[in-house]
Amino acid sequence: MVGMEGGLIRFGPEHALKLDSGAQLAELEIAYRTYGQLNAAKSNAVLVCHALTLDQHVASEHPVTGKPGWWSRFVGPGLPLDPERHFIICSNVVGGCMGSTGPSSIDPKTGKPYALRFPVITIADMVRAQAMLVEALGIETLFAVIGGSMGGMQVLQWAADFPERLYSAVCIAGAARHSAQNIAFHEVGRQAIMADPDWRGGDYADQGVRPEKGLAVARMAAHITYLSEPALQRKFGRELQRDGLSWGFDADFQVESYLRHQGASFVDRFDANSYLYITRAMDYFDLAVTHGGVLAEAFRRARDVRFCVLSFTSDWLYPTAESRAIVRALNAAGCRASFVEIETDKGHDAFLLDEPVMTAAVSGFLESAAQSRGLARGLASGAA
Repeated sequence: MVGMEGGLIRFGPEHALKLDSGAQLAELEIAYRTYGQLNAAKSNAVLVCHALTLDQHVASEHPVTGKPGWWSRFVGPGLPLDPERHFIICSNVVGGCMGSTGPSSIDPKTGKPYALRFPVITIADMVRAQAMLVEALGIETLFAVIGGSMGGMQVLQWAADFPERLYSAVCIAGAARHSAQNIAFHEVGRQAIMADPDWRGGDYADQGVRPEKGLAVARMAAHITYLSEPALQRKFGRELQRDGLSWGFDADFQVESYLRHQGASFVDRFDANSYLYITRAMDYFDLAVTHGGVLAEAFRRARDVRFCVLSFTSDWLYPTAESRAIVRALNAAGCRASFVEIETDKGHDAFLLDEPVMTAAVSGFLESAAQSRGLARGLASGAA
């Protein structure tokens, strides 16, 4: 990996983040990672927006789990996002738990964790914080903003709110609003967390406990939505964990053991209150609602932005119909948009996995955009 850097940037009261709720964060911290080098013209910057349970460690070892970056298949030498060519930025969203200001951060007014005293946030709030970071890094225009799932929502919000600061945008397995079904799944997860006796009304950190069981159940329920029935059948079927049935409620089936492992490992790296806040931000997301209910109006100012939208055939969390609605709105707004539906049985999580068609589609799109923008290969100065 070339030039991995980043860290923590702090904004004082003079740069308070104003939130959609009417509240504001007077002292904001954003944790981020960068890969590669910004060229002389500052024209090769790519912002990667992460999904719900991910973070800024897009292509570097996770400091808690020790695992490789969550998009190491996509970010690296010779890959679609190449640090030899791009200056890649990824920040932990506001409300997160890997260094950016969130409910586990210390409230300067009380000296204790914010917990539920943290203000409710939105996808637009996350994007405004990212825009502050990008500006602080001295970047006027991003070559591309790219993300999958909740990251795709942020991509669309960027196009609606800051089109003049984007050259291209890639939305993978995303949606322009959260559906009733998705809100329902999130509510199940939140209720699981809040039903855990160790949640303590959100003040668990101050009381030295953690609602691990509730958070694990929330993760198990959500993880099912990231997969597909064919993928579950292919990977597990009805295979037993051991010879014979237990005739009890232990994990008899391999799929049960898999979900329990997902839940148990998740609690080591994620904060329960952050899960509440970020899922709520996703539930509130409806890009059209602030534009008279007409999604195309959200993209009227983005006619100079190049768009690439991708979906997966087996994704029932954010199905292809959602991506087609985005593309229709972009076309109605006069935007240039390419669309690819990728055949796979891997479900929503396909954007994190080895999908050659996705890799080829995004690589081709970025290459075309780079040629149009005048970006040379390697760390050349590039065009303004």
